[in-house]
Amino acid sequence: MKKFEYFDVTADIGFKAYGESLNEAFENAGLAIFNIISDTSNIDAVKEISFKVRSEDEISLLYDYLEELLFYHEIEFMLFSEFHVEIDDNLQLRATIKGEPIDWDKHERKTEIKAITFHKMDVKKTDKFELQAIVDL
Repeated sequence: MKKFEYFDVTADIGFKAYGESLNEAFENAGLAIFNIISDTSNIDAVKEISFKVRSEDEISLLYDYLEELLFYHEIEFMLFSEFHVEIDDNLQLRATIKGEPIDWDKHERKTEIKAITFHKMDVKKTDKFELQAIVDL
């Protein structure tokens, strides 16, 4: 099963992230975000950051999670390549993300993400979980 894929949106980029569980789909959404910014296969998981977010529904939880990822990217000047997510029944997400400080001599510079949007954001469950989001470039 593929972890994520991108789709075209005028002036933005959208992605769908997949997982056998909601946790795995959220982890793959993190991977999708950072593959927009750089090539995650070239990001060493040497520093770890943990955080929690709680939301009123799964779509809001996805938005809040992606916002936190972007926040730590911007505040810590880091790129992330490993994501571990645990979501409980009360929609509290605990995440541990791993990466390294940005070094544009080492890391491929792709596209800067300005913001996460709610536009067409979705969380679906069929035989697997599918998340959809659009980011503002």
